[in-house]
Amino acid sequence: MGGFFGITSTRDCMADVFFGTDYHSHLGTSRGGMAAYDPEIGLQRKIHSIENAPFRTRFEHIFEEMQGTAAIGSISDSEPQPLLIRSNHGTYAVCMIGRINNADELIDRYLSFSGGHFDAKTGGKVNAVELLAALIDQKTSFAEGIRFAQKSIEGTASILILEDDGTLIAARDRLGRLPVTVGRREDGYAVSFESFAYEKLGFTFEKELGPGEIVAITPQGMTQLRAPGKEKRICSFLWSYYGYPTSTYEGVNVEAMRYRNGALLAKADRNREDVQNVDYVGGVPDSGTPHAIGYANESGKHFARAFIKYTPTWARSFMPPAQVDRNTIAKMKQIPVKELIKDQNLLFVDDSIVRGTQLRETVEFLYENGAKSVHMRSACPPIMFGCKYLNFSRATSDLELIARRVILELEGEKGFDHLEEYSDGATERGKRLREAICERFHFSSLDFQSLEGVIQAIGLPECDLCTYCWNGKE
Repeated sequence: MGGFFGITSTRDCMADVFFGTDYHSHLGTSRGGMAAYDPEIGLQRKIHSIENAPFRTRFEHIFEEMQGTAAIGSISDSEPQPLLIRSNHGTYAVCMIGRINNADELIDRYLSFSGGHFDAKTGGKVNAVELLAALIDQKTSFAEGIRFAQKSIEGTASILILEDDGTLIAARDRLGRLPVTVGRREDGYAVSFESFAYEKLGFTFEKELGPGEIVAITPQGMTQLRAPGKEKRICSFLWSYYGYPTSTYEGVNVEAMRYRNGALLAKADRNREDVQNVDYVGGVPDSGTPHAIGYANESGKHFARAFIKYTPTWARSFMPPAQVDRNTIAKMKQIPVKELIKDQNLLFVDDSIVRGTQLRETVEFLYENGAKSVHMRSACPPIMFGCKYLNFSRATSDLELIARRVILELEGEKGFDHLEEYSDGATERGKRLREAICERFHFSSLDFQSLEGVIQAIGLPECDLCTYCWNGKE
């Protein structure tokens, strides 16, 4: 995924952009970067790897290296950014959140007529942000260039630009799959993926950009360069997993949605005999916890944290690039509360079940510590399609998804013609899928939130939500 943050101000804003960018660290673990504009120095930029150290540590000396009255910062799970670009639009810094699926086609098309070149990485790959800039620079204004780039890109691109006069240009992706919000303070404006990031810095909410909307912002005001489109497909998974608990998208808070979602799961379980003897309800930390609180509150079962994640040194289990290393770190982080596990019937709610690798080890860990039974609930439907818009999963093939693999084992490739049935736990195919996963992972029972349940918990019209990873509908 990734996130960005920027401020344009009448005073030095480096400290605020440092903290605002750091508040996006939950969205990426690969690269962090900052760019700043100062009237005397001009544009400056720093990029660091954050794979083995957090953004805050890597950039703790940034105030000695850069200064500016306008600045942008980026957290990325993929490309080093922001980049400094010199073109027909002058010199500017640019960063993006999203994914370009047709990069090779766009590169070949650009090289065929431009006579230009790209800085290539190992294997000939091109930084997606540099490709984005090349598309923008084919037009005579930023607004026209951004619109051209977003129409050309198969995927998603939300964009933040810092011009060489301190102006910020912000653009939400064409279908609004990701949020872009604007805050205001007496000395200027902030642009952010996460609204709480600028609220903590004294800004108040001013505007959430609509799908495809483009604005130019100076300390004195905001000008709309392109009106928003009518069609919207904001990512539902932001509420289920990626969004921070204090985040609000389209007026819907993440934590509150998760409580509602867990309550709906509990209502669906109300008449199930196999969970009547559950002693404790818990969440697979951290994002599963609020779903579990909602479940416990609705069901009347006691909520308990049967194990705690030790996060001071490894904040996120998937930081190492190798899966085997991620699994080891995930296992080392799990510290049991044995009094809440031994001889207890436990029900856990996880935000989702993607590959299932770490979940299998979690259940084994619980049984090793004396659990009598372990029931599992997923706060979203079975994931049937790898996301092609936002890079929220490291899956490179749909067959890396546990639901797909099990369906293939049960019925072969013809089973993929019945994905809707497999998603529905009331159908024979849906029951077989759940039973097979239970057997593989040693769950006492398993169920998934329905698509209708997720949509109800979010509370937005279904037509405004992207649910591609669950039902394949674009």
